[in-house]
Amino acid sequence: MTDLDLLHFEQLKKDVQGQYLKEHTPSQDDISKWKGIDIIYFQEDLRKKAKGNISEKSFYTYFKSSPVTKLPRIDMLNLLSIYAGYDSWYEFKKLHLFAGELLQENENLEEEEINELEKTVSTAPEIPKTEFQPKKTENTTPENTDLQKSITENQQVNQNKNTTQEIEISSAQPKKNFFKKNAWALVTSVLITITGLLGFKDVLFSKTYKYCFIDKDRGVSVINTLEIMVVKENESPLMYKIKPGECFYYSTKDKNLKMRISAPFYEPLEVNRNLENAPEEEKIELKPDDYKMAVYYFSIKDIKGGNPDEQVALIKQKRSQLENLISSSAVIYQVYDNDTYGIERLDKQKYITLVTTPTTSLKNLNVIEMKKDNKGKIVSIKFKIATTNEKNK
Repeated sequence: MTDLDLLHFEQLKKDVQGQYLKEHTPSQDDISKWKGIDIIYFQEDLRKKAKGNISEKSFYTYFKSSPVTKLPRIDMLNLLSIYAGYDSWYEFKKLHLFAGELLQENENLEEEEINELEKTVSTAPEIPKTEFQPKKTENTTPENTDLQKSITENQQVNQNKNTTQEIEISSAQPKKNFFKKNAWALVTSVLITITGLLGFKDVLFSKTYKYCFIDKDRGVSVINTLEIMVVKENESPLMYKIKPGECFYYSTKDKNLKMRISAPFYEPLEVNRNLENAPEEEKIELKPDDYKMAVYYFSIKDIKGGNPDEQVALIKQKRSQLENLISSSAVIYQVYDNDTYGIERLDKQKYITLVTTPTTSLKNLNVIEMKKDNKGKIVSIKFKIATTNEKNK
């Protein structure tokens, strides 16, 4: 990557901004000041014209700061170039060359390879120019002085008495060490066994219980992610999150279990169990909050009609329904998955405008929390529009 590539990317961002402004009117003309609904509309236009998408996190990384210090991946560069009216990132650079710039497709790669090659050659050991040939070794056998005259009768025979004594002594010593080593091994094994029993006593003596959760009115698995708080005496509560359709497994050696269960579309429930006679598997019914479910249903309801008149009528109907369900003083938050812009507050009308604008992003709308007052009006909503990767998890 070169400094010229970063300058080219800044040019491309301007072209992308200009292309979007031709047909749309965001809250700010400067693309670095877009947020919330502006980004959603831009993603929708990008999918329609360039057949691709960039995540909200990538938008904040590369469009919120100028100039950037690193380039996006080549697939994102090609996608933005196509959106701006070019065949590829290479063609965009080719048509925006700076004075004296030579454009090569593999410029960076070649420079890296050359530097690596030079480094390898400089550190390689020198090979001597002369070849050394192994010297021939002559096998010389010592001359035996008159083997025929050797007299075996006068030769002395040395008996290996000392060696025999050493073997007897050394064989007796390992027998003593053998008993010592085995004694220590036996003591060590006993200590390890006792330590293991003390360390894993909770696992050995605990029992696992399985709890599944169903919708009381519909008889099916709950449609929300559940939050379960296990309350224990003299201890901080333990928090668990259970995905829709999954069961909760809990291992304990306690005699009692106290759980507080909550979900965005269901009424909170507190469960107390005496585990001495409790079954190992149990189904727990949660009562749905139909009012909260109605708000969620109307938020994600598809309003694409057969013709423009039908679509306008559906939008009006959806707005009217949400107007009745949500309080005028409701506090609404949209949560983002990035470090630059973590949360945004919306008023009632802005939220209704967001969810009544036909975009594919609304299919990924997830409600994190929803609260209502004594009159049944929704007074608090916290939601997030998940990315495609999050949706596939």
